[in-house]
Amino acid sequence: MISFPNVKINIGLNIVEKRTDGFHNIESVFYPVQWCDILEITPAEKFEFKSTGLTISGDEKNNLCVKAMSIINDQLSMIQGIREDKFGENDYSSLIAHRSSLAIHLHKIIPMGAGLGGGSADGAFVLKMLNEIYELNLSVQELQDFASQLGSDCAFFIQNKPVFCYDRGNKFQNISLDLTGKYIVLVNPDIHISTAEAYSGVVPQKATVDLKEAIKLPISEWKGIIKNDFEEKLLIKYPTIAQLKNRLYDLGATYASMTGSGSTVYGIFETEPPKNDFGYFATWSGRL
Repeated sequence: MISFPNVKINIGLNIVEKRTDGFHNIESVFYPVQWCDILEITPAEKFEFKSTGLTISGDEKNNLCVKAMSIINDQLSMIQGIREDKFGENDYSSLIAHRSSLAIHLHKIIPMGAGLGGGSADGAFVLKMLNEIYELNLSVQELQDFASQLGSDCAFFIQNKPVFCYDRGNKFQNISLDLTGKYIVLVNPDIHISTAEAYSGVVPQKATVDLKEAIKLPISEWKGIIKNDFEEKLLIKYPTIAQLKNRLYDLGATYASMTGSGSTVYGIFETEPPKNDFGYFATWSGRL
């Protein structure tokens, strides 16, 4: 089975307050964009995780794909226990026998630490794929709950549609925003900004603009109204990001912003933008 985990952009990002658990409550609009990794799950003699493409740093066991597999394995064990208690050994035991007989191959294309949620998408897509492979029939809410164990924005990728998000970024309200037919350009300047660094420059405060109402305005009116709270300090600290944002406006973007905690910036265009050379920076463009 093959799937294509995609990125998301933040349209507006308000850091509302710091929570007692150390996280922050936010308000943002998440919108899916089809800049994708490639994820394949195949039968194997034993569980194996392999990655190609961009180099993924850190211990393999901390990869969200591997953690997602672990969550589903725990779910399979619970199912077997319930079934055997009620009916004794039966076909459900085959789930356990074959649960590790899968190999996950992730071909990494989406830049990491870029504010795009690529790793979160990978983990969420593994959950969805295994739900289908094992015929677990988990509900959307169950999958979102499992995804929230992986990371704050992972749950978004279960339904993978435009939403207003709040709380830690894992609670959603449906919105009617539809950017179909618009063009988008994303540029990642290969600047890694950790979550801790991004939040260290922000003073949480209640939003002065109702984001759910602001996105109903014409896109031409978003500039100056819909903001990413991380930009105020990060665009000063990293002038390259500010230059890229301005460049997107120079190219004709109707709206441009940094996404997430950076460092990727995007521009939304009414018509196909002119070809532009961003040097060695990772870029993606296409229709929404």
